[in-house]
Amino acid sequence: MHPSSPTLGSYIRRMRRTAGLSQAELAGDNLSASYISLLEAGKRVPSAEVLRQLAERLNCDPDELAAMTGPVPVDIKDLEVELRYAEVVLLNGDPTAALKAYQAVQTKVTAAAQPQIWYTAELGIARSLEHAGRLEEAVVRYEALRTEAAGSRATTSRLTVVTALCRCYRELGDLSHAIEIAETALSDLEELHLAPTVIGVELLSTLVGVYSERGDLHRASYLASQAIEQAQTISDPKALGAAYWNASVVMHRNGRTADALVLIEKALAIYAEGEDDRALARLRNAYAVVLLQSGQPEANTAKDLLEQSIDTLRQVGSNVDLAYCRTALARAEFMTGNTAAAVDQAIEALDLLGPEHRLESARTLLVLAAARLAQGDREGAQAAYERGALMLEASEAGRQAAFAWAELAEILEACGEDERALWAYKQSMRCVGRRESLFGNLPKARHAH
Repeated sequence: MHPSSPTLGSYIRRMRRTAGLSQAELAGDNLSASYISLLEAGKRVPSAEVLRQLAERLNCDPDELAAMTGPVPVDIKDLEVELRYAEVVLLNGDPTAALKAYQAVQTKVTAAAQPQIWYTAELGIARSLEHAGRLEEAVVRYEALRTEAAGSRATTSRLTVVTALCRCYRELGDLSHAIEIAETALSDLEELHLAPTVIGVELLSTLVGVYSERGDLHRASYLASQAIEQAQTISDPKALGAAYWNASVVMHRNGRTADALVLIEKALAIYAEGEDDRALARLRNAYAVVLLQSGQPEANTAKDLLEQSIDTLRQVGSNVDLAYCRTALARAEFMTGNTAAAVDQAIEALDLLGPEHRLESARTLLVLAAARLAQGDREGAQAAYERGALMLEASEAGRQAAFAWAELAEILEACGEDERALWAYKQSMRCVGRRESLFGNLPKARHAH
């Protein structure tokens, strides 16, 4: 403990004697007489709560006591230990506890006096909010850090924040903004002619995923090849694994499932050698998704992988990690004929995602719609398809939205709702940039999807 202002100690002693209280009486049930003795000697720094209790017993204003404490010295080494503890808690899948730990550190420093400690804590707060699914709040923190980092932080710090923002905007469905800030950062990197770095590869890999979501597979493929090329020049296997991971997504969406499986298996081999259980579980989830959507789906193998991932993510993952896994498991259950289990998994995934993870929520809704349709619940299927399609379209995931509208059109047509079916087909074609005049032959429009 650091000594407090002697003025506070002597003032408390004078006020105690005036009130006719002993040190034990002033201490009450929550403190000790020895603590009061040390406080009066200027050898203890009282917390705000202690000051409140003392002011109440001395019948004075707690703000008056607080004004006498003066600045409290901080031990940088102690704060660094607290930051490491917060990081471990976050990596162990408890973002709420991590958030509290980072906030506790930040209350003890100022940005002006201890800029590095404050910045690390602020970044930790943003990451904790992101992991907890509180994306809007996380974005506010990250944007403030990006503004600060633009002029005063090292390249690594700037790219870390931009990569995080890119992830958040992708989850929120704002793909254009995610691409804009990431491409700007990449342009700045090119102008600096810096050697490839781990965080640079991570940004590239994240951007690959965003372009893939938007349906711009040409740009995604180019960036994926760049990410792999750069990752092979640096001695960080995790960066290479991430590059393989995102490249496999592009291959898969280009219809090259065999190539996608090769790349994702390479990524799995790399991550299996490391100690990041959370990342390995998430990668197994991605692998299962490819298996489910391949030419010859391997639903049972995918289910085994997903159940293994869920067991891991319950220990070290976030609610969002579990939601992604449950969405994939819902698809696997649906493909093996377990429609009731598919509905349950999809509903649980939606509950875990909450209102902010719009892109993944849309995909989950499509799985739910298919399962409800298989159960004969056409009304429930229509509602889920329409909501999912609207969310995808709002997220600029045009190709995915087009398929969703087309599937909804087929449901409506099967239900005899021809006018609404035509409307849904038009929405589908609009999402892929077709004009109204192409709807002269409805069966052909449906066949195109």
